[in-house]
Amino acid sequence: MSLKILDTCVNCDVCEPVCPNKAISLGEEYYVIDPALCTECVGHHDEPQCVVVCPVECIIVDAAHPETRDQLEDKYKHLMETKG
Repeated sequence: MSLKILDTCVNCDVCEPVCPNKAISLGEEYYVIDPALCTECVGHHDEPQCVVVCPVECIIVDAAHPETRDQLEDKYKHLMETKG
């Protein structure tokens, strides 16, 4: 699944630079995650880095974008192919 940032985000700026897929950006009021780019760090790390660094624990699984581990791996591979 993609992750999402809740409105309890305090815009501390620590999540954006740790996202290997550049899926996190500043939205109108707080940071947001692009589900098309989020792989929960599959292919890069063992756990989502934004969740690891978030001091207010406002990043959760986005039930609106369900994906299996295999689908996340496929998305990672596709992103790496289009990146290069």
